Amino acid sequence: MNFAEARDAFFADYFRLYPIHATEAGNHEHDHRWPDLTDAGSAERLAWLADARARLEAADATTRDEEIDRRVLLTQIDAMRFDEEDLDELSWSPITYSYLLGAGLFGLLSREFAPLADRLASVAGRMEGIPDALDAARANLTSGRDRAVSGFHVEKAVKTMPGVADLCNTAVEMASELSNDVRERVNAAAMPAIAAVESFTSWLNDELLPTADGEFRLGRDLYERKFRHALKATISPAELESRAATAYDEVRAEMLRLARELWPAWIGDEPMPDDGDALTRRVLDAIAVDHPKAEELLDFCRAENERIEAFIRERDLIGLADDPLKIIWTPPFLRAFGGAMLIPPGPLDRGLDSFFAITPPPEDWTEEQVESFLREYNARQLRLLTIHEAVPGHYLQLAWSNRSDSLPRAVFGSGVFAEGWAVYATQAMIDAGYGAEDPALRLNHWKYFLRAVTNTLMDIRIHTGTMAEEEAMAMMVDGGFQERSEATEKWSRARLSSTQLCEYYLGSVEMTALEHEARRRARAAGREFEWRPFLESVIGHGTPPMPVIRDILFGD
Repeated sequence: MNFAEARDAFFADYFRLYPIHATEAGNHEHDHRWPDLTDAGSAERLAWLADARARLEAADATTRDEEIDRRVLLTQIDAMRFDEEDLDELSWSPITYSYLLGAGLFGLLSREFAPLADRLASVAGRMEGIPDALDAARANLTSGRDRAVSGFHVEKAVKTMPGVADLCNTAVEMASELSNDVRERVNAAAMPAIAAVESFTSWLNDELLPTADGEFRLGRDLYERKFRHALKATISPAELESRAATAYDEVRAEMLRLARELWPAWIGDEPMPDDGDALTRRVLDAIAVDHPKAEELLDFCRAENERIEAFIRERDLIGLADDPLKIIWTPPFLRAFGGAMLIPPGPLDRGLDSFFAITPPPEDWTEEQVESFLREYNARQLRLLTIHEAVPGHYLQLAWSNRSDSLPRAVFGSGVFAEGWAVYATQAMIDAGYGAEDPALRLNHWKYFLRAVTNTLMDIRIHTGTMAEEEAMAMMVDGGFQERSEATEKWSRARLSSTQLCEYYLGSVEMTALEHEARRRARAAGREFEWRPFLESVIGHGTPPMPVIRDILFGD
């Protein structure tokens, strides 16, 4: 069997066994199904992974691109085996089911890849399967497998599962436009699905939560193995922690230098305090007063994205994309992570909407909490956020990725590459002169980068050690100058996830190393470094792991 045949066979089985991932990738053959969440389903996936690995290893790869794609698939198989066999979140993290069910419905309702009737027929199929899926979830969460259920993950699942019922109601509203059998099927499926979600949520709160005494921390051994598989890292957590600790001190020193320069313009004749942290915080607080109202966040970012694209065209920094971008409020089932995110179409659905989603302040927050949130996401921070999530950050990078001829590199995108690019792209924009007329933007930029550094330190120290809330909040609020509302949400996110918060800093460091190497080679060849050829060379090969893109660009 040649590699192309082995690759195609792999994806045919992958899409069948992981139908939510298939929908997200743009393969719509299995849009009506959920994955098999039972023990039998897990056993089938593990057997397939072992067989697929053997077939890919034995396949005849005749080009360098095929060798690179095989490398990507083999490391992905190993990561999937780890997730299924060792991490086993289905047995101890009930919020996994919020994400799974929410993603399985949201993609079908929000993306116009097919006529509405066809998409709603698939939604009906998935709603019909929700009661059985949640029965399997109960069995998994009471199976007594290796890890006890995490009480914190139960609490967050209780808050996010109603978002799945909201999507079922949305399906009913959308089906009202139809006048055929699909509308009746959607209506018939929605009520039992909503009832199953409500029953499951009550069970989580009333029966599972009182007995859920498991740790939210992974522990050093499991974390280090997940770190290797999830991040495709060539560095250990301890090494990354050491680098981040050094960066923490360096960035704070640079912020202090900039704050001293900005003091006269923003504070006036008031004497500077001797305490450096107090000085930096005072300037940042003055800058943070300039922010839009909560209901204006989407419009602000829409206008800012237009300004950013105009700057890129003027400087000819990178090719822009025509793929549609919508800036929306984060769907409720995803709001446990807070902040903002990019929800892109899959590589087989290229050209469809990308969603730059911003999470609004929770409705039960006090005015003081909302103001704290808005001060964190002030006007300058929103400018940086728009670069990160939209252009030239996630939206643009993933639009380029979806053009890639390599399905493995596009479907199995590296989080370190994607998040690293978004952080690095912000620095590249600043270096290219974006916002040069506004020195306060640079100070906020370093605060934004410092968040990536503290994310890394916190993630590692929580899951491999004993970092508690007081210590984490001190590092984020006192040391990182974050607003308490932002830090509170990040403390929750760090406990819900693991390793993902390392992607930003690790990826940005490795992206910067690519730029330094490109500059070195340009000097050695006696030519000027040019932004556009370099930036497009980085994002022109899908979203591969960082060791792979370095090999693609500089492998000799």
